[in-house]
Amino acid sequence: MSTRARANGEGSIFPYRNGFAAYCWVRTPNGLRKKKWVYGKTREQVHAKWIELQGKARQGVVATSTPTVAEYMTYWLDEIIRPNRAPLTYQTYETFVRVHIVPGLGTKRLDRLRVRDVQTWINQLAATCQCCTQGKDAHRPATKRRCCAIGQCCMSLLSTRSVSDVRAALRAALSQAVKEELIGKNVAMDVSLPKRRKGSRTRKAWTTDEARAFLESARSDGDRFYAAYVLVLVLGLRKGEVLGMCWDDLDLDAGNLDIGLQLQRVGGRLLHRETKTEGSDSTLPLPGICITALRLRQDDQHHDRTAAGPAWHGDKLVFTTRYGTPIEPRNFNRSWDTRCAKAGVRKITVHDGRRSCGTLLADLDVHPRVAMQILRHAQFSLTMEIYTLASSAATRDALKRLGESLDGPQ
Repeated sequence: MSTRARANGEGSIFPYRNGFAAYCWVRTPNGLRKKKWVYGKTREQVHAKWIELQGKARQGVVATSTPTVAEYMTYWLDEIIRPNRAPLTYQTYETFVRVHIVPGLGTKRLDRLRVRDVQTWINQLAATCQCCTQGKDAHRPATKRRCCAIGQCCMSLLSTRSVSDVRAALRAALSQAVKEELIGKNVAMDVSLPKRRKGSRTRKAWTTDEARAFLESARSDGDRFYAAYVLVLVLGLRKGEVLGMCWDDLDLDAGNLDIGLQLQRVGGRLLHRETKTEGSDSTLPLPGICITALRLRQDDQHHDRTAAGPAWHGDKLVFTTRYGTPIEPRNFNRSWDTRCAKAGVRKITVHDGRRSCGTLLADLDVHPRVAMQILRHAQFSLTMEIYTLASSAATRDALKRLGESLDGPQ
């Protein structure tokens, strides 16, 4: 008497090795019909998986083999991000994947990744010293090791913004996997993140007096970056936009500047490429101080070209070295910091200089919509965030006038 291997209605379920197996015909992402197998130790386990598989097969295509998170992230970077996004965006995502995502989740199969897995990983990521994990201190010379490598953890934790950015990279990759029908749900969407207070980082901006002192110091010393400083503080240009500016973008007689290019250091290369977004491209009128500063820069570059002779390599950039080559962005940062010290003003970053432009416009009662056009923000909320940082002097004056208006005659 033979023993039935399948119960009624179970179809293609049968004993396999130390358990049971089943298959279902499915349509794969490349359009072919193939068998998709499920396995389990008991008939009940396999039957549940088989029912779930049949449901997926009725809904659409089903992948017959699923990559690990590490394998898919490699594909996503090479085939989706590198050809379609800016080089700096690719480099940022590649760092997130290599340093954080693959070490934490790389061995997980993509279709078996659960919200709990990602939540546990995010929690650990936020609480782990990156100096210890990445061996930053261990890579220093033995005489300069000072914390994690000698057993004195420095607790160098990722900021809440960085944790959010890493999660965003994973979420973007999983969204692509959903589009490709490799998974049915983006589990990174349901992960809870540490609450980040807007403006929790101390944001700095100069007053009008500080900005004037900075520029006067640069001009009186004949600083070769004087015009660049003017463009940052008066027009709110980004560092890359200043260093990537070409003479063809300027019409000093008409007083116009076309913004469309930037200079970036990406992966060991200096790239002269389009600006951050289409919204960053714009034509701005040049105030008199900008035209005067740029004409001084024109004269300085002419002297540099004459002095360099055959060693001159420049052709179109406004701001160059004494031999016409592009300015290294980090060197520009160093020059800015040095000028802060010489001018005797508070040290702020170049990007804070751009923010200073916004706060100075606020102090001058320039309408936020006009400031948004000058700063070329993609969202009005960004401009308003800067406007809330108006100088303490303006705040005191406003409160004083408000108090006087409410006080009334005594």
